[in-house]
Amino acid sequence: MDNSSNTAYLSNDGRYTIFRFGDKRLKFIGPYSLERYTKVTTWDNGYIVVMTKYAQNQKEIEEYIDLIPILENLNMNPDKFLNQIKNVEVNYD
Repeated sequence: MDNSSNTAYLSNDGRYTIFRFGDKRLKFIGPYSLERYTKVTTWDNGYIVVMTKYAQNQKEIEEYIDLIPILENLNMNPDKFLNQIKNVEVNYD
């Protein structure tokens, strides 16, 4: 079964985090020293646990992103948007 239509993608452009799903692209500010996201370890309906590389640290560290308040600030219905997503992957294409 092809799950690509239910997969969202996480990346960054400098200090901006980018979350893409379908035709939606959310861009929001992240930590100042963010180099890149390396691996999503948990997706829990809007809550993301992701391994992250920062400029000041040699090791990857675990970070947390909560999309619900971001979606609410954009006047998007979090339940309607997030229920479609079954998987989140780091992708820099």
